[in-house]
Amino acid sequence: MTNVTVLSETDDKARVTKEVLLNLGPQHPSTHGVLQLVLQLNGEIVERTEPHIGYLHRGTEKLAETFTYTQIFPLTDRLDYVCPPSNNLGFAIAVENLLGIEVPERAQYIRVMMAELSRISGHLLITGALPMDLGAMTALLYAMREREMLMDLMEMITGARMHTSYIRVGGVREDLPEGATERIREFCQILPKRLKDYERLIASNRVFLNRTRDIGVIEPKDAIDLGLSGPNLRASGVDWDIRRDCPYEVYDRLDFDVITDTACDCYARWICRIHEMRESVRIIEQCLDQLPEGDFQVDMPTIAFPVDKELLKTSMETHIHHFELSAYGFKVPKGEVYAAIEAPKGELGYYVISDGSEKPFRLRVRAPSFVNLQALEGKVSNMKYLADVIAMLGSLDPVIAEVDK
Repeated sequence: MTNVTVLSETDDKARVTKEVLLNLGPQHPSTHGVLQLVLQLNGEIVERTEPHIGYLHRGTEKLAETFTYTQIFPLTDRLDYVCPPSNNLGFAIAVENLLGIEVPERAQYIRVMMAELSRISGHLLITGALPMDLGAMTALLYAMREREMLMDLMEMITGARMHTSYIRVGGVREDLPEGATERIREFCQILPKRLKDYERLIASNRVFLNRTRDIGVIEPKDAIDLGLSGPNLRASGVDWDIRRDCPYEVYDRLDFDVITDTACDCYARWICRIHEMRESVRIIEQCLDQLPEGDFQVDMPTIAFPVDKELLKTSMETHIHHFELSAYGFKVPKGEVYAAIEAPKGELGYYVISDGSEKPFRLRVRAPSFVNLQALEGKVSNMKYLADVIAMLGSLDPVIAEVDK
């Protein structure tokens, strides 16, 4: 970037710097997809940051009005595409609340494990991407090594590495395959050791500290006023976690700590995610220890496909339910509901209005990345230089597919 300067009429040596507008993105590699930031600069000093969104808009909420409740799950996969099981879980809980059904205990434990694995997946990505945005490439390569293990786990359990569509209304699509619990335990033993490597590599690196300490400070009051959630809120010292404060599934049976930090800066948001991954490992190990036998899907032929496939060979009624469920989906009673979960990026909420048909009358997604992105605009943080904007954006960890929907 070249500063725009003019010579003073009274003194040729005097120079006056004018404010300029700089477009950062949407193609810039540090803008997390397709985000455009219009920066108002006075030299290297950032006077104003204005996010421009919409480059990845796909009309998810409107599309959902023409899809059956089961067909919507692939749409949720593509919100925060780094953590699909969490997106599936929030939508499934909303529909189950409308239906008034309770998910089998085994399915709840499997769902929680998948949600925490997806949390680790999302946190690993930004744990490596933020240092890379600031010039440290090695951290991302290390993080991708562990994330590759997670992708292999996802493929083993769901058949897909990325867009899993694994969670269903009433449970999960399939039970855990043979050997999955052993592979998950192996991952839980390896990850804590690797997190120590990250901290040795990055957490005390003086260049990383200088680029993130006391940069992008969001005070607790500002964080609450902006509606921030997840690690971005807790790194500002606000002790709030939906898993503990409004528990869903089996989180009230599990022992874990809510990670907070009072520094309120970019470094606090990064280190909070490191510690949260350790807590996710604790949660997963408890789920493995407590995992009961039983059904992985509700025994309701009008809602879920039969677990016992032999029934299709002998029962005409099962055939009828199977056909209707495949062709038309299931009907949901009239009503409206809002259900929220603690997704990796923060509070992910689904507001669903049902008119009694097989498709929602209206679906609204409360996407945490969209809300968290507000912290870039205005003067709530102390971003001073152009380089600070990159650090701030990376520490907020937005996924633009979730922002645009």
